[in-house]
Amino acid sequence: MVLVIVVAVVALLAGLAANRWLRPRLVGDDDDSGMGVKDLVGPLLTMTVLLLSFVLVTANSSYGKAEVASRGEARAVDQLVEAAEYAPAAQRSRIQADAVCYARAVREQEWPAMSDGKGSAAPSVWSTDFRRTFRSLEGKPAFGMLVAADNKRSDEREERLTQATASIPSAIFWFLLATLIITVTALGICLPRRNNRGQIITLVVITALLTTALCIIRDVDRPFGGIVNVEPTAIAEAERQATRDFTINHPAADLPCDDQGNRRAG
Repeated sequence: MVLVIVVAVVALLAGLAANRWLRPRLVGDDDDSGMGVKDLVGPLLTMTVLLLSFVLVTANSSYGKAEVASRGEARAVDQLVEAAEYAPAAQRSRIQADAVCYARAVREQEWPAMSDGKGSAAPSVWSTDFRRTFRSLEGKPAFGMLVAADNKRSDEREERLTQATASIPSAIFWFLLATLIITVTALGICLPRRNNRGQIITLVVITALLTTALCIIRDVDRPFGGIVNVEPTAIAEAERQATRDFTINHPAADLPCDDQGNRRAG
């Protein structure tokens, strides 16, 4: 970091010094030509667009990973329910019930918490129950399938929670905002003072496009809390299927949790 700053400052001072002492020897003392403000705005605008494009790709990648992890977690829960069919009746009932409660806790409690980049302890109650039930199945044919599905569920949940936090540091976002301000201001300075209606309209359009790009970056970087967000559709479908299987296999049994995924008292 320090090296970059030092090199940039030295390059700036060298350029100014060359302009002050070397340029007069090359073009004469009466030179008034050279790059104007409008000539310098072009590279600035190009740099701004490139920065916004690069950061947008990074944010979109985080959004994609969050969506993939959400679907992967739902598939893992569904695999747990299906693998439980090979377990004895007592363990099958408990695993399928825990799967329903886990999905409810994720959908109702952890999903809203992720809008602020946080998680919830509610799903962990049921994932702990999974492992307790698995211990009684060691050596049984279903044990390996259940453990593999649960490990997949755990990995996907961890990835989902990781992507819930902003992938773009605040410092970079504020730097992009400052770059946007400088670019638009510089473009405004270069506009002619008269007969400038077309230029003003173009400047407004450019400002709107750059601002929209920055807003999209901000929104997509929060995949669970923005306007374009990842919905809990997959985990809701996994919950529906798990509830169906539990009801078919155990019609007289009650789920150990409420609609929010909280354990019932007693």
